[in-house]
Amino acid sequence: MPPGQPGAPKMNPMGITVEELGPPDVAALGSRVAANIAGAVKVPEGVLREVLVALMADGHVLIEDHPGVGKTALARALARSIDADYARIQCTSDLLPSDVVGTNVFNQLEGRFEFRPGPVFAHLVLVDEINRASPRTQSGLLECMQEGRVTVDGDSHPLARPFMVLATQNPVDYEGTYPLPEAQLDRFMVRVSLGYPSPAQEAEMLSVHAGGDRVLDLSPVTSVAEIKLAQSACSEVHASAPLREYVVALVGHTRRDPRVELGASPRAGLMLLKAAKASAVLDGRDHALPDDVKGMAIAVLAHRLMLAPSAVGTVPEQVVRETLTTVRAL
Repeated sequence: MPPGQPGAPKMNPMGITVEELGPPDVAALGSRVAANIAGAVKVPEGVLREVLVALMADGHVLIEDHPGVGKTALARALARSIDADYARIQCTSDLLPSDVVGTNVFNQLEGRFEFRPGPVFAHLVLVDEINRASPRTQSGLLECMQEGRVTVDGDSHPLARPFMVLATQNPVDYEGTYPLPEAQLDRFMVRVSLGYPSPAQEAEMLSVHAGGDRVLDLSPVTSVAEIKLAQSACSEVHASAPLREYVVALVGHTRRDPRVELGASPRAGLMLLKAAKASAVLDGRDHALPDDVKGMAIAVLAHRLMLAPSAVGTVPEQVVRETLTTVRAL
């Protein structure tokens, strides 16, 4: 039936049916978003893909890197590309949970309390320097990130959908910080690091950005409604029983590694499988492969591992790489 006729499927400006998206549609959507972001922010291709995987898998991202490498610009560019409500929370030691989730305020005219939502009620929330917030404030994000809602004075308030937290922290400046506890780290689907650009990329950046903030020039290439449909498509991706057993074998191996004091949790396995399915659909497939699991394993698992004190000179990424080498796909 031709578009525009009664009963015809609705089309977005890019010509995609908005009632349902298949894997090829999601792959095209992901390519548009990636290209749009890359036009304003210099981000390694692999890192940008991991962020998009987290978005499609309804996960959250921890960006751990030095100041000034584009962490905030990446979050803003992503929000503008998908036409999402965006909020930024600058964490300080005196930030309160109510500053993040909102609070009840007494309305004198109506003689009752009414809820004033906090910045977490946006679609995409940048939590800048999250480790500078107190543990009490950090804990205020747990329910938001896990359940998509906040509870204030016994009343639950649903958050916007999709909902994504991009949190940043500086890996070298620890003065006045509160390291994220394992329970908080476990809520982030992936941890990424942007790194410094190459000399050629940095020179190009100086030229391109001399005229102003390129992020402000970005136009949306999709909508939050389509992102929700893309997330639904990711959840429908087929994961075979052997693939699920492979994921279980990987996370189980990290728990038995003598260098690891705290291995990957069952939630880590669930996150890894969801990320693999999102990676598959971004490639236009309706089924996940072991290569999808391997491609996301370091970003999903490394930040969840706590190494033993005796594991001097070892980093979690090394443990995950060796686990991928040792454990064979079934």
